[in-house]
Amino acid sequence: MPQQPSDGSYDWLYDGQPSTSPRRAAPAPPSQLPPPDLPPPGRRASTPPSGGGPRRRRRWWIRVPLLLVVLWLVFLVAVPFWALRTTSRVEVAPGGDRPADQPGTTYLVVGSDSRAGLTPEEQAQLATGGDEGGNGRTDTIMLLHVGDGPALLLSVPRDSLVDVPGYGTTKINAAYAYGGPSLLAQTIEQNTGLRVDDYLEIGFGGLVKLVDAVGGVEICPAEPISDPDAGIDLAAGCQEADGATALGYSRSRHTYATQDIQRVQAQREVMGSLAGKLKQPSSVLNPFRYVAINQGGAASLTIGEDVSVLDLVRFARGLSSAMGGDGLSCTVPLRDFSVRWDPERSAQMFELVAADRTGDIGDLCTADGLPATS
Repeated sequence: MPQQPSDGSYDWLYDGQPSTSPRRAAPAPPSQLPPPDLPPPGRRASTPPSGGGPRRRRRWWIRVPLLLVVLWLVFLVAVPFWALRTTSRVEVAPGGDRPADQPGTTYLVVGSDSRAGLTPEEQAQLATGGDEGGNGRTDTIMLLHVGDGPALLLSVPRDSLVDVPGYGTTKINAAYAYGGPSLLAQTIEQNTGLRVDDYLEIGFGGLVKLVDAVGGVEICPAEPISDPDAGIDLAAGCQEADGATALGYSRSRHTYATQDIQRVQAQREVMGSLAGKLKQPSSVLNPFRYVAINQGGAASLTIGEDVSVLDLVRFARGLSSAMGGDGLSCTVPLRDFSVRWDPERSAQMFELVAADRTGDIGDLCTADGLPATS
């Protein structure tokens, strides 16, 4: 066996072959080692910063705003879904032969004379009188069509004489009294050829609460209005109205020469102003107002079985557009002040709406339903 060299390295393996491993250098004696890197006398050695300390702090300050944004988005989504779960729903699907599916979405909007939720004192304050039992009647009937063309808000005067299935020719608001939302929707479909896709109903008390929830709406009566039956005494000109005033303004008709024809225009004005308030940033950015609006809407509305949150958002946007100048605000084409429909002009309008061609309606759309004057 080869002898171990005196310097501690091996030149030969045990099998007698040369070794290719480098030789290890002998360790230097302690006297030749460099001095340790010590701090000057009187100073303590600094501790090197932790590898993730500052980075962790920077990430924390990034995460806090992101977490707040996520929580805010969850809040914005959760509140309307929660409110929708508490909203009253009603079966609206009309009976009989229905129009086929049509492009766009047509909402049937009803303002009923229901006093539900109002105390006797509130009924006296709002000059509504007491409930008459049954389904009641509808002070407001509107159709809102939203599609590829301009949004259309179309008032149907409540005294319009139409054929109510099973009851013959009578005022259209009697359909609601006889058979509720379903018969009213069926009457609308059979007399217009328009398919009712969604249904929204608001009672007297609901309108008051919803208007108050948004902080009031703007109304602009052209003439002074003093109507004890509606509980209002208004000066002419634009002014802010609370819920009680907005309700009275949308109900008043006896002070107008054209009665219901003028009233439907006031109703569209209130609805459009309400939709405009709902679109304001403060209605979303102010959490207290946002919750109040959703609570007010949930307590105020009765909706069809299939109406979703997205349907309500689309409705509010369409309503605001129709009353904001980008869309159309009309009354069903009328023959005269007796609120009988003009058979030719109304048929033309209904055909255009059914085809989602609201951009072609032109002068068929007038505020009072009467032919446009040249």
